Amino acid sequence: MLLKLKQLEVPPGQRVLLKNVTWQEFETILQELGEHRAARVAYENGMLEIMTPLPEHERNKENISDLVKVLLEELDIEFMSLGSTTFKNELMDKGIEHDNCFYIQNEPVVRGRDRLDLTVDPPPDLALKIDVTSRTHSSIYEALAVPELWRFEKGKLQINVLQNGKYISSTFSPIFPNFPLQQVIPEYLQQCKTVGRNKTMRAFRAWVQELISKNISRV
Repeated sequence: MLLKLKQLEVPPGQRVLLKNVTWQEFETILQELGEHRAARVAYENGMLEIMTPLPEHERNKENISDLVKVLLEELDIEFMSLGSTTFKNELMDKGIEHDNCFYIQNEPVVRGRDRLDLTVDPPPDLALKIDVTSRTHSSIYEALAVPELWRFEKGKLQINVLQNGKYISSTFSPIFPNFPLQQVIPEYLQQCKTVGRNKTMRAFRAWVQELISKNISRV
């Protein structure tokens, strides 16, 4: 299998499925693929998916991540962004690489940690997945108990909130309850394409500041 992996090339936007992969083989494959790679992996009950994202996928991932960071900065909330870090739990026989993920409520618990183990550490508070050519693997996120999962697909943001071990679709984010993000984030992503990333982020930051100011004045 190692020889095949070294020779494996997954074109952008394509995916490869490997069946009957043991946990030990999954761990070996992760080491063989290395940390500095474009491909994302998902593992569940012996099925391994390897996917290489398209430029559209990466652009949306970066822009949505930057919007989330602006929100957290303006709200003065400490956070830790771990990108596409591999999160896995051998006892559950599942592993996933997000497009990005954030520790927010649990940031103090993992602050300064270089290694995380989901058998003892909490999962990220928010995970982000961009669906252009791949599927989200919601069942893996449910099993790992990620409280909030955002999916961006076909220009729309879907906010999924974990309740009783299952995701339900929500019109707002419990992390950012005062912000209509489901509507606004796609609008600012589209704005990135027309006026550029920097101008869009400045406009978004101003919008967040205005909304915070209005909420404070109502108290």
